[in-house]
Amino acid sequence: MLQLSHTFSVLAMCHFSQKGGVYVNDELREKLRHLPDKPGVYLMKDDQGRIIYVGKAVVLTNRVRSYFQSSRNHSPKVQAMVARIVDLEYIVTASEIEALILECNLIKKHRPKYNIRLRDDKTYPYIKVTTNEEFPLLYATRRVQKDGARYFGPYTNAGSVHEVIKLMRKLFPLRSCRALTAQRPCLEYHIKRCLAPCADLVDRAAYDGMIKEVCLLLEGRSDAVVRSLRQRMAVAAEKLDFEQAAKLRDQLAAVEKVTEKQNIVTGAGDQDAIGLARSALGTCVQVFFIRNGKMVGRDHFLLSGSEEEDDEAALSAFIKQYYSQAAFVPKEVLLPLTIAEQHLLSDWLSQLKGSRVAVETPKRGTKKSVITMANDNAATVLSEQETKIKAHSAQTVEAITDLGQYLALEVVPERIECFDISHIQGSETVASMVVFEGGMPKKEDYRRYKLKTVEGKPDDFKSMQEVVGRRYGDLEQPTPNLIIIDGGKGQLSAALEIIRGAGLHVPVIGLAKEFEHIFQEGESDPLILPRHSQALYLIQRIRDEAHRFAITYHRKLRSKRNMASVLDHVSGIGAKRRKALWDAFSSLAKMKAASVEELAAVPSMTLPAAQAVYDFFREIGGKP
Repeated sequence: MLQLSHTFSVLAMCHFSQKGGVYVNDELREKLRHLPDKPGVYLMKDDQGRIIYVGKAVVLTNRVRSYFQSSRNHSPKVQAMVARIVDLEYIVTASEIEALILECNLIKKHRPKYNIRLRDDKTYPYIKVTTNEEFPLLYATRRVQKDGARYFGPYTNAGSVHEVIKLMRKLFPLRSCRALTAQRPCLEYHIKRCLAPCADLVDRAAYDGMIKEVCLLLEGRSDAVVRSLRQRMAVAAEKLDFEQAAKLRDQLAAVEKVTEKQNIVTGAGDQDAIGLARSALGTCVQVFFIRNGKMVGRDHFLLSGSEEEDDEAALSAFIKQYYSQAAFVPKEVLLPLTIAEQHLLSDWLSQLKGSRVAVETPKRGTKKSVITMANDNAATVLSEQETKIKAHSAQTVEAITDLGQYLALEVVPERIECFDISHIQGSETVASMVVFEGGMPKKEDYRRYKLKTVEGKPDDFKSMQEVVGRRYGDLEQPTPNLIIIDGGKGQLSAALEIIRGAGLHVPVIGLAKEFEHIFQEGESDPLILPRHSQALYLIQRIRDEAHRFAITYHRKLRSKRNMASVLDHVSGIGAKRRKALWDAFSSLAKMKAASVEELAAVPSMTLPAAQAVYDFFREIGGKP
């Protein structure tokens, strides 16, 4: 049972005294005197009451007091943390295992600044098999719930998740609809990609057998699936059901093809082999998933806050955070080095799994070879990350620096704003403004404009003047270091007239559409950037993003206009209902596919009006 300590509500932020080289306030010193000689968890807090570190201890009094002894023995990270501690809480637990479980939960909940953490550990996708439903469904999810379903993962690459799901649906005719409410089988049934449980065309036992094979494959137990398929194929052949036997033969061939890619590495059993690599970039952990003696997959994880921690601390923190949310715990966890908490972690993982889990550090043989391979792969990931960072730096920081030098700017163009105009013969004229900061898109600052002064009359010069006038008429907004006008000399001159008139004196350039020639204020000849320079690539990315953003808005307005014009022919549909239908469905295709009940559920719509819309689309053959 957990026992919560007495917590002081007032944080004493004054009356500091010195103790062994570490400053401790009076309130905190009093707490340190009364720490219990029991296992538990401690939470360090700063002057804002925020939890900055969570740790566990076999003996609270010894572990917590060690932070406030001579700082000469502490790492710079611990010294920085201790300097910010003004209060602490502790929770007494009945055992060290309870302390470990509680520590995992609190780190996941509070994500303290000074704890080692998995980067983005909440975003990894899983494959979910809804075994809690009558006819289970297979799909990707990022939420693991205790709902009776089975989860496989996590996967670091969402693409691999979708590839696995695609393969499973190719091998097995699983249902893909989320609800079993269809009145008759859909196209999936007719092309033999679903058994139509919605129409009661498949036996529950047969479907459950198929789901069992799916789960075995996801677990990496392909041998059991192969045996089952061969037996069923033989039975079908004996019954002269050659069509069914052929289907099973094709499934068997596909499963065996997948199996060929899985290397037998350790003989038998379920194992996770963990590799670790460190560099100036950070810490990477590589996990090899071995199921039934076969390598079925791998994932890598980057740790933050581990720069000043040793390998043992980083590995221990990873194991706690990873397995506290893992959907599957194997019988064996193989480590690259021995850690002090090895036996404790084994007991904790055994509780999670419900059966014994061994945590081992192989010294020789096949298991050692697998660990070495995992270490090498972790080091490769760090090397690739370093290459990506260098490439990213070249595309961002170096690119804006080079661009500033080519344009002879006094200030590096940290913030760049680019404008583009989009229309079709003057109709639905719109403009976009995209913003790049540090060479990267800052999408929350993007703006789009529906222009009015030139409606129906194509005039890019006046359009550009309107949009820059609306943007720079309010100088309280962030000021850019560079403004790009997507157009030649004419658009640049038109924009400069408004920008300078607004009292804004920042560099403005025009970008010719065809050859990316740059026109500058007061210069008659264009500037041509080197063909393979990062500065040119940056300009192109900004221009393309402005064009994409403008086109997207223009298409949306055009679609809305088309929708309104079509609905003008429907009795009982006025401006208010047109807008409500547009807000609810966003396209004619979705509206055409809607039922009468769905149309009637739209605000301001009535059942007769919904029936009129529904009938209208059927009368014109379903074509908007």
